[in-house]
Amino acid sequence: MDFTIPERTQIICEMMDEFVKKELFPLDSIGLGSTDWAATEKELGKKREMVKKMELWAPNHPKEFGGMGLKLMEHAYVSEVLGQSSLGHYVFGCQAPDAGNIEILHQYGTDEQKEKYLKPLVEGKIRSCFSMTEVDMPGSNPTMLETTAVKDGDDYVINGHKWYSSSADGAKFAIVMAVTNPENSRYLQASMILVPSDTEGFNLVRNIPVMGHAGAGYFSHGEILYQNVRVPQKNILGGEGQGFVMAQDRLGPGRIHHCMRWLGICNRAFDMMCKRAVGRTIAPGKKLADKEVIQSWIAECAADIHAARLMVIHAGWKIDQVGASAARKEISMIKYVVANTLQKVLDTAIQLHGGLGMSSDTVLCGFWAHERGARIYDGADEVHKVSVAKQILKAYRME
Repeated sequence: MDFTIPERTQIICEMMDEFVKKELFPLDSIGLGSTDWAATEKELGKKREMVKKMELWAPNHPKEFGGMGLKLMEHAYVSEVLGQSSLGHYVFGCQAPDAGNIEILHQYGTDEQKEKYLKPLVEGKIRSCFSMTEVDMPGSNPTMLETTAVKDGDDYVINGHKWYSSSADGAKFAIVMAVTNPENSRYLQASMILVPSDTEGFNLVRNIPVMGHAGAGYFSHGEILYQNVRVPQKNILGGEGQGFVMAQDRLGPGRIHHCMRWLGICNRAFDMMCKRAVGRTIAPGKKLADKEVIQSWIAECAADIHAARLMVIHAGWKIDQVGASAARKEISMIKYVVANTLQKVLDTAIQLHGGLGMSSDTVLCGFWAHERGARIYDGADEVHKVSVAKQILKAYRME
């Protein structure tokens, strides 16, 4: 492996890093604690226009639709930079769940679907949500769905109960995972269907409070009730029964971006930790950094971040070499390793900051509240560990 970052990628990252620290760090509180989305959106809209003028908009999205067209690992490095701020990915037009939806639309959408949904999504004129997780079904098993899409004439009629449809509040459409072919094998039962949010029967029940914060607009997680929602059959993405396969296409490479975003958060928390250690007086002539236990914390976090980062870079390299399917083990490993590294670094930074770390006067508690779910969403850590163990043991059993 060559760990050299291409010069073009390095320049892009440096430009973004300067913008994030100068323009977005001071605004982080409005993202993590936003309740007035209209005011937040207006303020962030100004920053988005600045990004577009700098020609840094939509780094990982197709050039033909106005993006920069960066490759997987190029965007991974970008994601690490943007992850330092809760607003980074949104302001640069590469935020989840829109980023994943754009990938699916670009790969599987018809020309009509691309014109109607993909183009304005890449341009940042609309937002979307991904509606897969269900209230009564295990979120880590996308083959278990109660939501159905039944054919009626030229339409599908959708019924189901979803939650954690992130950013549903204000989204123009959802990509809904629903069972269309119950007679098929479990991996070929579900499909993805485009559902405009103004369709009759699309009911946004609430923004789910996460760690006590319901959020608003983009910074929210919606509970949606689909009650006899009727959409044309031409709204299907890919083909019937291809929902699971498409979901894996969406989640595999996307996990590289998520993990690098988490490492961006780790980098910021670590930087804050070190500055607090050398600046906090605990006795005459004594700083926190003089304590051996603090030095041990800093050394451990530095090593954990470095190791996790190398794992992600290797996983991305393997995806580029042999494809996401052949890199399943590495993709699963980085998910739980980086998620736990994130939790450890944030917890240590909060502990080192003391009472200040528990307050909203720093970004740390906001990151903690929003990112504790890293060990749960996209499949709980335990599910990924079991998957990795099975792949390892399979070779031994064959012997």
